[in-house]
Amino acid sequence: MQRLLLTLRFDGTRYHGWQVQNNAVTVQQILQDAIERVTGFRSPVIGCSRTDAGVHANMFCCTIDTASALRGKAMTAALNANLPRDIAVYRCREVTQDFHPRYSASGKRYLYRIWNASERNPFWENYAIHQRRVIDTDRLNMAAADYIGKHDFASFCAAGSSVQDTVRSVKSCGISREGELVTFYVEADGFLYNMVRIMVGTLLDISAGKREYDCIPSVIQAHNRHAAGATAPAKGLILNRVYYDGPFADIEI
Repeated sequence: MQRLLLTLRFDGTRYHGWQVQNNAVTVQQILQDAIERVTGFRSPVIGCSRTDAGVHANMFCCTIDTASALRGKAMTAALNANLPRDIAVYRCREVTQDFHPRYSASGKRYLYRIWNASERNPFWENYAIHQRRVIDTDRLNMAAADYIGKHDFASFCAAGSSVQDTVRSVKSCGISREGELVTFYVEADGFLYNMVRIMVGTLLDISAGKREYDCIPSVIQAHNRHAAGATAPAKGLILNRVYYDGPFADIEI
């Protein structure tokens, strides 16, 4: 059996997240169906993350163990011929048996997009939330800088998570604007359940004048989900990059 690393992109609009569910269509299920049609076997697919319903990915890494002779571009082409238009594999490579797409990862980078204009934009309907109030990116960049560093992000973890260790290291974080499109970006060694969306929701509270721009340290120190802002809608979130170290550091978008 050979372990293959598949790197894919997907539009999460039609799916109830990554992980297989009993009564909903997910990306993992659709990919497993395609693999079964190509190889003749229903191989387990291990993903780098669990994305929620409506969340998108520009780089999502997963592995399969297979006896199929197909490799590289041949496997990529065969899978894409059996996948819907909103899921695409763009690279397939062999990896060692000790590689794990989630636990071997050294970090991830997420984007969150906001269409900041008086009128909504139909072209961004499934990929950004709409905010009419003008977002002061300079002010929010000052606030977002307080996310950077090693902190206990328990205040930014959705209720119901079973994770015990809520300490994460944020390497970079900020807000950029291109015309009416505002993008929040954050890179960390790992993320808690709904962490990015709660970070965004807290910044939107600051933008709306509901919180002071320097409130982030006190929210972090509270270690209480109720201290942070609301969870921003899923559709604006994109898993943009997964990072690996050592022999797998060359895995790229």
